[in-house]
Amino acid sequence: MSKRVIISNLLILVSLVLMGAIYYAPAWWVSLTAPNYPEEAFPDGVRIEFHMNGVFNGCKKVEKKEIEESEALDCVHEMDTINHYVGMYPIAAGGVVERPFSPFLISFLGVMLLGFACTKPKIRVPLMAVGFGAIAIWMYMTWYGEGGLKYQSAGYIEALVTSMDQDTERGGDRNRNDELINRMKEAIPEGVVSVEKQKDSTDEMTKKLAGLAGALISGEGLGVKLEKSENNGATGDAKTDNIALLKTSFLIDQKKKPVNEREEWTGSNAQVMRWHYAKSLGRYFNNPEEIRPLVKTMTTASNVVFWGIIAAMILLVWGARKSKGILYWLLIAVPMALPVFFLIEYSAWLWWYGHNLNAMGAFTVKPFMPTVFGQGKVAQFTTHSYPDTGFGLMMLMAALLAIAVLLRIKNAR
Repeated sequence: MSKRVIISNLLILVSLVLMGAIYYAPAWWVSLTAPNYPEEAFPDGVRIEFHMNGVFNGCKKVEKKEIEESEALDCVHEMDTINHYVGMYPIAAGGVVERPFSPFLISFLGVMLLGFACTKPKIRVPLMAVGFGAIAIWMYMTWYGEGGLKYQSAGYIEALVTSMDQDTERGGDRNRNDELINRMKEAIPEGVVSVEKQKDSTDEMTKKLAGLAGALISGEGLGVKLEKSENNGATGDAKTDNIALLKTSFLIDQKKKPVNEREEWTGSNAQVMRWHYAKSLGRYFNNPEEIRPLVKTMTTASNVVFWGIIAAMILLVWGARKSKGILYWLLIAVPMALPVFFLIEYSAWLWWYGHNLNAMGAFTVKPFMPTVFGQGKVAQFTTHSYPDTGFGLMMLMAALLAIAVLLRIKNAR
């Protein structure tokens, strides 16, 4: 290899490392400030952070003598609450397909860069075939396989749970025993026990409710199968606990439906995405006639994306037979354009939120385009929308790959 090729490959290697960091770093942040959110108590306003795999709380715990906080404000929930007054759907209703497919897409881009770095087609083709094959198997097991949710990223699952106002923290103000009791209250049929009249301690109540779960698990009553483990349902692993919470919520929701519309829990990412999307849309605006078409559209979109990725893998492996042509240069051009793709997706979803306001909102607002970059104004709120660390890493990666392309072009000439 020439000196130029070696340098370009080193730049590609650095870009691969950056791509891994991009997945876990916040790419963009948005905050709302208003007079009723004073800077002393809300130094960053109501702030949320967009990651590849979800939207997370951007508010930090305020450490001041005059302000006592046991934990940071949940600003994802706070912003959802603010937005729903104007008929805007919850944050979890956005990026429905992009978020669960993000680990596969990032891995897909990584294999493309490895393929471009390899200068010998005889090595490049099997290398890409093995890499894409591994991603395809992982993606199929996650999306369609039974229990596939466990192959998803922990952050994605955490975001699903957070958007439902559930928590698997041990300790703190949110007690898992109280949470278990509340869930059991929902699951136990009326007349089985008068939970409201019990005067036992939390631990005693938990034990009694756990005993009643036996009848439910055996098929009597509601038949909701609860996860059994030590520590009253907590396994000690946040990801496993979050999946258990999602499963319990799913089963409880199914029992509220007519018998002919109920689903058995499979734990596939496709099933959870479809159910969670419908639940998010109906969180504030429970209108089935509007929700069903949206869920159907996103379900179709997810299937198209799945098989589209498979088709793209086959096409790129076929094109890897030569070190020239459009398919070869796409191996680096697509990863290099990641910042552009992100901005297009982000802007498109903001447009969707602003132009699909639900009529059930407390206030009537004309359709609008939320601020993509900079400051904006909505009613008494000032909106702030700016790139975060992850987007900066995307730009750096794009610059390094651009230099790698120029070196390869010069070497080819």
